[in-house]
Amino acid sequence: MKLAIVTAYPPSKVTLNEYAFHLVKSFRLKEEITEIVLLTDKTEDAKDLSFEANGCKISVKECWSFNSYWNIKNVTAAINETQPDNILFNLQFMKFGDKKVAAALGLMLPLICKIKKIPTIVLLHNILEEVDLGSAGFTNNKILTTLYGMVGTMLTKLILQADIVAVTMNKYVKILEKKYNAKNVVLIPHGTFEVATEEPSYTIPDGPLQVMTFGKFGTYKKVESMIEAVELVRKRTSLNIEIVIAGTDNPNVPGYLDQVKKQYANVSQLRFTGYVEEVEVPVLFNESAVVVFPYTSTTGSSGVLHQAGSYGKAVVMPDLGDLALLTQDEGYRGEFFDPTSVESLALSIEAILTNEAHRIAIAKANFKAATSHPMSRIAEMYLTTFEQINQRKNKTAMSFNAG
Repeated sequence: MKLAIVTAYPPSKVTLNEYAFHLVKSFRLKEEITEIVLLTDKTEDAKDLSFEANGCKISVKECWSFNSYWNIKNVTAAINETQPDNILFNLQFMKFGDKKVAAALGLMLPLICKIKKIPTIVLLHNILEEVDLGSAGFTNNKILTTLYGMVGTMLTKLILQADIVAVTMNKYVKILEKKYNAKNVVLIPHGTFEVATEEPSYTIPDGPLQVMTFGKFGTYKKVESMIEAVELVRKRTSLNIEIVIAGTDNPNVPGYLDQVKKQYANVSQLRFTGYVEEVEVPVLFNESAVVVFPYTSTTGSSGVLHQAGSYGKAVVMPDLGDLALLTQDEGYRGEFFDPTSVESLALSIEAILTNEAHRIAIAKANFKAATSHPMSRIAEMYLTTFEQINQRKNKTAMSFNAG
């Protein structure tokens, strides 16, 4: 099988590039795949293919750019040139741009693949029905919210033209089936990027207890509450705590973290890492005592939660939306807090930092949840789904020819 994957890819800063990196690492080892063709966004630096030597051939064709109106034409041309047997789209609604027309044009690509009769799966990481548009940085205007909803419905219908739409949460399957009467939606879990071959020790380094958050900040991920919560914990416990904010601004809120640095310049042991390279991720997680999710809403299954689980880390999460559902669906555990209350967040952080047995119990549960969905298994699920699509198409073709 020659598999094309339409995605952002490291060193891209476009969302979901890290997910593609780890998915490709697993796909390349599957015997069924002879070649992976990455149809990626354009980046100044070379794409990161720092895998081990074994595995299938991987070729890269940079053929689209964030917010370009020509993506639909250029990706289609790349598909025509590379002639893949199957195509996987790694998508969310603002994958191809945060400008509405550019984003919408890019999301027409699954329909084009259907017209070209290429077996296609769309991995859709979120659905607009479950996105708080205000918290996520889109709009708080009621009229615009209604308009976004109408456009979102249209775009979802376009995406559903793919042979299969894979979503990462069972709740999404039910919503798409009910609202759109969709018959081609399947659940394929998010999966865990890196799972240790041996269970971690759950120990943390000597020195300050690192309270870490990881992501793109400024919209529904805001760090002020976490900083203020840790300050409360410091006063109450006299614990030696370092606050680690790992990541960058959300593209919709440039300059956000710089403003936070100025606002909290008087807070001691507050570290901003900036962009975290893939090779630095294990160190970041392993050195952390707890991983915090200072979110005001959620927009899908959390890659950071799966990462935290894979490194055997305790987490502090808001009691809302998809993060709460993940604990039910996949077995993750954490201390939950009210996202509107700094005091609630402080109590959750304190509960983990002051109780070693409690921290380790949560960490062990999260490692167990992470190891149940390694990326190798997720890749296998996609290959099985492609096989089912091809069998169905072959059967239909045989019936047509017989007729």
